[in-house]
Amino acid sequence: MLEKTVLGVMSGTSLDGVDLAMIHFKYNGEWDFSILNATTIPYPEEWLERLKDCVDLSKKDLATLDHEYTLYLAKIIDHFLAEQTQLPEFISSHGHTILHQPENGVTYQIGNLALLAKTTGHKVICDFRVADVALGGQGAPLVPGGEVHLFSEYNACVNLGGFANITLLNSDQVVAFDICPVNIVMNALVQPLGLAFDNNGDLAKSGQLIFKLLDKLNRLEFYQSTFPKSLGIEWVKAQINPLLIEFKDSSLADILYTFCHHIADQIARQLPSEGLVLFSGGGCYNTFLISLIKAKAKAEIVLPSKELIEYKEAMIFGFLGVLKELNLNNCLASVTGAEFDHASGEIFSP
Repeated sequence: MLEKTVLGVMSGTSLDGVDLAMIHFKYNGEWDFSILNATTIPYPEEWLERLKDCVDLSKKDLATLDHEYTLYLAKIIDHFLAEQTQLPEFISSHGHTILHQPENGVTYQIGNLALLAKTTGHKVICDFRVADVALGGQGAPLVPGGEVHLFSEYNACVNLGGFANITLLNSDQVVAFDICPVNIVMNALVQPLGLAFDNNGDLAKSGQLIFKLLDKLNRLEFYQSTFPKSLGIEWVKAQINPLLIEFKDSSLADILYTFCHHIADQIARQLPSEGLVLFSGGGCYNTFLISLIKAKAKAEIVLPSKELIEYKEAMIFGFLGVLKELNLNNCLASVTGAEFDHASGEIFSP
């Protein structure tokens, strides 16, 4: 029997905040987990603005941002750990993605400096994407490296975060890829109204379909390409935003309604034709979007506990750290397109 207690830390592109999850992992022929405690620390306005606009910073300014974000992350972690009855064996952190251009051999997640271990006083395992890109991979998605061990009873897993991604688990070779943008677009659309998100998708539900916009969205080249493939904020700015600007005279409700149909169309295209599909991520709370996906899907959509919906990715990045510490593969070449499976990540001691 092998047991590990780990703190998983995750910040997604939807900028909901920093997810922290204390997880107990156990191996006795197969892996099991329990979430001991978890929370999300929302970003203050200052950090929201800095992280939204950082893609165009110079190398020097990015380095400064990385240093300051690492200190900010360490402060959040320290406050969380001060309230725990049990300390983790190590911290396993994703960091926050600010650049993702695997076609150019570049991916950059801030908050993955050795400074994090020094400041928190805990061993840190982090920076999981860079090695995969160096091996010719997409560096994403990485969660399949955990899902294959922890959720094998499902035919597929779908995460509805800043982007939707899917892992297909019911074949000889695990396949996973990004599907389309979700919250990174939906949240940005409602922010001028002073809203962080469209609660339950109520505003979207009140709209009507813009057929021409839906057709243009669904015809984007990315959706015709085969995996491995991944998405980043740069793609949204280059491909999605110009289309939304083209229809700026349409009502916000109509644009949201249309974009929800676009998301549902793209996800339904990728779902297996039968079995169980586990959904997670903040987009699961958009009941209008979920209803559209269910209407188009043939497989059974499973919405798990609130805890797993919100903290599945933080939990899995904790698990990727466990695999790295054990020198077991946590990054799958069949998913990312890298030269071979490998144990990705950096290990820093305090």
